[in-house]
Amino acid sequence: MIKDLNELIEGSIEYLKFAKNYPAYNVLKESLPEEKEINITAAPDRLDEDLNLNITLVKDKTVERDFTYGLLKEDWMKSESVEELNNNIHDCKKCPLAKTRTNFVFGTGNPNADVIVVGEAPGAEEDKQGKPFVGRAGQLLTDILKAINFSREDVFICNILKCRPPENRNPLPEEIVHCEPYLIKQLELIKPKMILAVGTFAGQTLLRTKDPLGKMRGKIFDFHAGEIKAKLLVTYHPAALLRNPNWKKPTWEDVKLFRKEYDKK
Repeated sequence: MIKDLNELIEGSIEYLKFAKNYPAYNVLKESLPEEKEINITAAPDRLDEDLNLNITLVKDKTVERDFTYGLLKEDWMKSESVEELNNNIHDCKKCPLAKTRTNFVFGTGNPNADVIVVGEAPGAEEDKQGKPFVGRAGQLLTDILKAINFSREDVFICNILKCRPPENRNPLPEEIVHCEPYLIKQLELIKPKMILAVGTFAGQTLLRTKDPLGKMRGKIFDFHAGEIKAKLLVTYHPAALLRNPNWKKPTWEDVKLFRKEYDKK
């Protein structure tokens, strides 16, 4: 009993050290809803009653949002490569989507990419093939990347959720909570310079905002989470462009801005 307790305490301490490596997301203050801003210039590090990090700092035009982790230490957190991470999480059963998926859709592409494309969730064809952005929307994404001189082999492509929601419904908050740490670990391992978030849920999740896509797109954000420091741009999801061709023009303006920022780096 004492041995088990000591192991639990030691494991919890190690986990909290791990969690502290991810202190914040940094985004433009204007991108967050008014009621979520806390106008303080500093706050001490602390743990709330649930042992989660929830401090919000507002300085000038930057908001720092702490990333929330649970308490228990898990093997996937020790992954040292993208391949190892995939092996450690592909059998995830943390939410009900595990029961309805055909395949876990981890992501594909260059594990050392300067650019990561983050979508929302796998669709029917992605679930069938176990790969992100295939089918018509995937082909359109390929064309968009090609138009700004990237190939799919140059970038890494993944989603917020790794399993398909039934009937392609929107991701649920509890599903995002379980999957988002996997995404952050992917970013940590790949160390991208640029993140292209496609779709409302991808943008809202990464920027920690409830703003509609129209307010998120068309600007470059600084994305900071622990040692991850990248530029981030939000634009329309390729599937949305198939439904509404009128959004192709603003998407083109967005990705040109993305490429311009990439060339600066």
